[in-house]
Amino acid sequence: MGAYIEINDTLRLSKEQGFPVQLDIDTHIHNPFSLRQVEEKTFSFTEKSGIRVYKIPPVRNFLVEDIDGKWLNWGLCHIVHIEHDYVRKVTSGVYKIIHLNTPEEMKQAFWLIDRVAEHDYFS
Repeated sequence: MGAYIEINDTLRLSKEQGFPVQLDIDTHIHNPFSLRQVEEKTFSFTEKSGIRVYKIPPVRNFLVEDIDGKWLNWGLCHIVHIEHDYVRKVTSGVYKIIHLNTPEEMKQAFWLIDRVAEHDYFS
């Protein structure tokens, strides 16, 4: 008898799960967002499948937008609150963005962090 708990260093979210709607890749490529635009805000996420544990501040988690199964590495975040629903087996929470990658850093992040070809947003 046991329980399944996943330990993550990456918060991967779709817009529907709580990735910030104001962060749009097309806008970011032409007119990059600055951290000042999001750093004092908190964002909620919901319905991440599975019971997940994230690194706690001051340790960072990678912030990734899931766009149709492709991973777009936006930067770094701190998870500031977590809730687990053990019946439905989902995780929800609150996070703060602590770093935003430039468009060039977003492209480099795939090769530095992930390297799973089917995840590459820019391919």
